[in-house]
Amino acid sequence: MALIVHKYGGTSMGSTERIRNVARRVAKWHKAGHQMVVVPSAMSGETNRLLGLAKELAPGKPGKAYGRELDMLAATGEQASSALLAIALQAEGLEAVSYAGWQVPIKTNDAYTKARIESIDDARVRADLAAGKVVIVTGFQGIDDGGNITTLGRGGSDTSAVAVAAALKAAECLIYTDVDGVYTTDPRVVPEARRLARVSFEEMLEMASMGSKVLQIRSVEFAGKYRVPLRVLSSFTPWDIDLNEEAASGTLITFEEEEAMEQAVVSGIAFNRDEAKVSVLGVPDKPGIAAQILGAVADANIEVDVIIQNLSKDGKTDFSFTVHRNDYQKTLDLLKAQVVPSLGAADVVGDNRICKVSIVGIGMRSHVGVASRMFRCLSTEGINIQMISTSEIKTSVVIDEKYMELAVRALHREFDLDQSADKIEA
Repeated sequence: MALIVHKYGGTSMGSTERIRNVARRVAKWHKAGHQMVVVPSAMSGETNRLLGLAKELAPGKPGKAYGRELDMLAATGEQASSALLAIALQAEGLEAVSYAGWQVPIKTNDAYTKARIESIDDARVRADLAAGKVVIVTGFQGIDDGGNITTLGRGGSDTSAVAVAAALKAAECLIYTDVDGVYTTDPRVVPEARRLARVSFEEMLEMASMGSKVLQIRSVEFAGKYRVPLRVLSSFTPWDIDLNEEAASGTLITFEEEEAMEQAVVSGIAFNRDEAKVSVLGVPDKPGIAAQILGAVADANIEVDVIIQNLSKDGKTDFSFTVHRNDYQKTLDLLKAQVVPSLGAADVVGDNRICKVSIVGIGMRSHVGVASRMFRCLSTEGINIQMISTSEIKTSVVIDEKYMELAVRALHREFDLDQSADKIEA
């Protein structure tokens, strides 16, 4: 049979009863003949509790030494849940062994609290699998060249699971979450939203970057790079559900060339509330201005998203871009202190009550007029577009935050996302 990787989130590991159900589910797959590797998150709320204790002792203390200890601390959450799962599996009559990331080892760089995986030694895991054991590997963590424990940042267990699946050349990586798949948009905003039976890596990457929180974006990047088929499915279905039914449930994230049928033009509507717009007014219209503005922002480790420059008038232009809302005030202060005086700009203004709404679909490549249809739909609803960003498979607009839900519902109807039977499971 196949080598399968299961990943379980913190909610799935939130109590001993839930851990017991995870063990029973994994045992079902193992007894069907599959080799099983499991990557669990810490128990729900545990990482926040641990980091909260650190903050009590030293709030916001910067520096690498502090980051190292945060990782040392946070890594214990996954270590505990992995050991508990191994014990639960043993209680089910299976041979099971748990490993911390450093024991595998999963090698990372030394960027504490946001490390990146560099390599995985799969020899130890393969030997245990060959011996008939279920192997549990802590998510979210690894070890650097100096022997220090590192963590991968929030949502890092998804990335760990995909990386382990890639190293082992697993047949599939199943991500068990508290939702039952990837939807055309957030069902809390549009009740008619439908679950996608399958979606391409490209589309999932855009949806993740546009605000869909089903998967951590780095895990999707990793899966696409190493061609690991991913399936997002619910951990709250009964553990004894028929295995074939379970294996075909949720949403399969796969490769475009494997899609046999005609693509829907638009697969989903993504949105992001965490945006803020910053505009530098009255900038001299000459070469190098964008580099000066955005260079200063990048040097402050602030990520820029949508960028637009207005037409020049009397040798002056306005330059606008969006940043994460958490970086809004920092960006304004930086520009006013450094960039405006050096450029001779007139002013810096901003708006932290905006949002970004995007249509995503690889079918957009072969259909003309999709963007104009989006703009016309928003216009009909009286929604003003402030900024536009496009790529081959997505079009994003920045609008006033108060119109976000109206825009998402209108676009969902416009592109028949509650109707499309070819890509969407009824």
